[in-house]
Amino acid sequence: MITQFRTRILTLLALVSANVSATGNANDVVRQWQQWPIVGQATLSWLWLDIYSSQLRSPDGKYKLEGDISPHPVALEIRYLRDISSTQLLEATQEQWQKQGFSDEKIASWMPTLTTIFPSVKTGEKLIYVTDGTSGEFVYISNSGEQKVLGTIDDESLNDAFLAIWLSPKTEYQALRQQLLGMNR
Repeated sequence: MITQFRTRILTLLALVSANVSATGNANDVVRQWQQWPIVGQATLSWLWLDIYSSQLRSPDGKYKLEGDISPHPVALEIRYLRDISSTQLLEATQEQWQKQGFSDEKIASWMPTLTTIFPSVKTGEKLIYVTDGTSGEFVYISNSGEQKVLGTIDDESLNDAFLAIWLSPKTEYQALRQQLLGMNR
């Protein structure tokens, strides 16, 4: 009886340890995004106004084109070149999803999450989305260099939909996509 009890305790400890280790590895991948090589970079301009510059990073500096928008870890860094309110960010996100054909119901289910996350940004500030391929987190970097995690995305469909704005073949900005994916090297 004592032997069975010991075996159960050891098994339980092994399972807990494995779970903590797996979670730690996923978090480590996400925390290392600033050291990842750049896959590509691009600037979005409208008429003569520059809106933002962007970089896509991955652990090996490559993006694997697959049906899944985020088949592996990536970080999308956006440095704003003008002040933009959180309302404007939300409206632009919703508009891009509509243009890509996402259903109104799906968009309506995602918007409350982003409403709690998206900040208003000033010229020079950065918003970074870092994903492990399934879930991700938004990181804000102020002009003074202060970093703050704004929120996490645990819904894989929202994770992919957010990145689809830039990385999907359906994106409105094909030239920007090609530059981010390193297709113009």
